[in-house]
Amino acid sequence: MALFLSTFVNKIDRKGRVSVPATFRASLSALSFQGVVLYRSFTAACIEGCGMDFMERLSDSTAEFAAFSPEQEEMSALIFADARQLTWDPEGRIMLPEDVIEHAALNETAAFVGKGQTFQLWQPEVYKAAEADIRARALKNRPTLPLRPRVPAGDGR
Repeated sequence: MALFLSTFVNKIDRKGRVSVPATFRASLSALSFQGVVLYRSFTAACIEGCGMDFMERLSDSTAEFAAFSPEQEEMSALIFADARQLTWDPEGRIMLPEDVIEHAALNETAAFVGKGQTFQLWQPEVYKAAEADIRARALKNRPTLPLRPRVPAGDGR
C-alpha cells in the first residue's frame, strides 16, 4: 500500500507537466501501475490522487451499493469515469490534463499534499487557506483518532 506524507510545491511547465515528488513515486513503485491516478475532487477545489491499489479499494467499496442504484451510478461517474491513469516520464513528470488544471485553478505551481493513503493537488495559496481553516477547527474541536491495531500483510482485512 502506498503512503503519501508531507507537502511539496512543484512548478508546472508551459506544457502542463509537473514533477511527482520522489517520495510519492517511491511509494508507488511497488504497485502494478507505474504512475498516479488523478480525478477531480467533488468535495474541494483540488485534485484527488492515489495509486491503483486505492482505486481497487474504492471499486470494491462501490460494490456495497445496489447495482445500477443512483448512489452506485453517481459514485462511479464522480470517481471512475473521471479518473486518469498518468505515467511519469524519465524525469518523474506527469502531464496534467487541461480540465484537471482548470478544476483546481492551477497555474505555475501545484502543491502535492500527502493524505496518508491518498494525496491531493492544490493551488498552493488555496491550500494554505484551507489548511488554516482545518487547523482552526481542530484547535477549537480537538478531534481524536482511534488507533487501529496493525493488520499483518496478506491478512485481507
